[in-house]
Amino acid sequence: MDFSARYVALGDSFTEGVGDDDPARPNGVRGWADRVAEQLGAADPGFGYANLAIRGRKLRQIMAEQVDAAVELKPTLVTIYAGANDILRPKIDIDDLLVEYDAGIRKLSATGATVVMFTGFDSRGSKIFSTTRGRTAIYNELVRGIAGDHGALLVDYWRFSEYYDWGMWAQDRMHMSAAGHANMAKRVLTVLEHNHSIEVPPMTPVPELSRTEAIRANAHWVRDFAAPWVVRRLTGKSSGDGLTPKYAQLTRP
Repeated sequence: MDFSARYVALGDSFTEGVGDDDPARPNGVRGWADRVAEQLGAADPGFGYANLAIRGRKLRQIMAEQVDAAVELKPTLVTIYAGANDILRPKIDIDDLLVEYDAGIRKLSATGATVVMFTGFDSRGSKIFSTTRGRTAIYNELVRGIAGDHGALLVDYWRFSEYYDWGMWAQDRMHMSAAGHANMAKRVLTVLEHNHSIEVPPMTPVPELSRTEAIRANAHWVRDFAAPWVVRRLTGKSSGDGLTPKYAQLTRP
């Protein structure tokens, strides 16, 4: 099919859709990018969508594996979020890393496509991830500069206070829930100035826990989510090992 409008989504678990389970879809997830594609393509029979994002990918991997592949698809719209997995590593040279990000954005912008970038989320509400808040702030300033230099649009995740509600997050506390992904789709479509009919699904209520209950819940979280994540980092493995992109070629959403 000859697509006249072509949206290509790049990134890691954020863009792949992890946290928004849907067994009927490739890799078992839906996510905000799928929702955006559905809205953009609803009244456009010439609209095509590809999603090259794979969970666990770091910024240099995304630049190496996804940017050229996206360029080959001749996109008219690109969304990209890269760097969150790098920020969580023990050591990182953010300035050096963002030089490579800048080169990737330059290549994507040269296609003539509208490029949409994201700032990182302000994790001040998390006792664990708030330790990376300073790194994310530096990353965000560099991202703002790159977006400005290349005329990219910016989805300013850092300022989205609705994500301080834990109902926006999946059980692993690392990825957005279905409600979080639906809300992000609305945010992206707003930046694109595109009308939409997205409704954010009801959030799972987060109960008030006693001190004992909170300790027990945190212990379960460490066992089920945090510990496996740490083990993968120590062994050089990734949650995305063995996975392929959800939609490596343009398709109708």
